[in-house]
This record gives sequence, C-alpha cells and structure tokens, in this order.
Amino acid sequence: MVIAIILFLIAGLAEIGGGYLVWLWLREARPMWYGIVGSVILIAYGVIPTLQKFPSFGRVYAAYGGVFIVLAVLWGWMVDRKTPDLYDWLGAGICIVGVSVMLWAPRH
Repeated sequence: MVIAIILFLIAGLAEIGGGYLVWLWLREARPMWYGIVGSVILIAYGVIPTLQKFPSFGRVYAAYGGVFIVLAVLWGWMVDRKTPDLYDWLGAGICIVGVSVMLWAPRH
C-alpha cells in the first residue's frame, strides 16, 4: 500500500510539474527549455503508473485522478499562492475517500 501511494504521489508531481513547465513556456514566454524539460517529465509521468501492482489500468487511472486533484490543490496553494477554501478541501477529501474505496475495498 505504501508503494502504491508513493507511486501516485510521484506520478502526480510529474504530471503537474511537467505541465506547469509547459504552461510557463507557452503562456508566460519562458525559454524553450522549459517546454522541453516539461515534456520529458510528462513522458515520465506516462510511465510511472505502469509500475503500480494493480491489475486494472482503468482502476489505477481512476484512483490516480483523485490523488491528482489533491496534489493540484496543494500545488496551487504552495506554488501559485492561491489559498484553498473550505470547498477545495472538502472536495479533495471526498476524492481521497473515493480513491480508498476503489483501491482497497474488499473484492472477491
């Protein structure tokens, strides 16, 4: 379970970080190397979820989506300096509950 959580966190940081670098390059006129580095990180993000031990691609990506939402709220708070409000935290918490149900509910 710990490895699954770590992989979700690494994938989320790669997706958000890579996307952020591409954003800076295209939207804020940063140097092209931002876009190149961001693109390489996004390629790595595409590989990281394949390291999960869960057998279902759809379930892994659906669960990762919830983790991504929480990480995006935290990224916005720490990097973009946009303080999340009660509804941001409530939504993020609901996502984590959903992820937990999807991945660790007892199944046959």
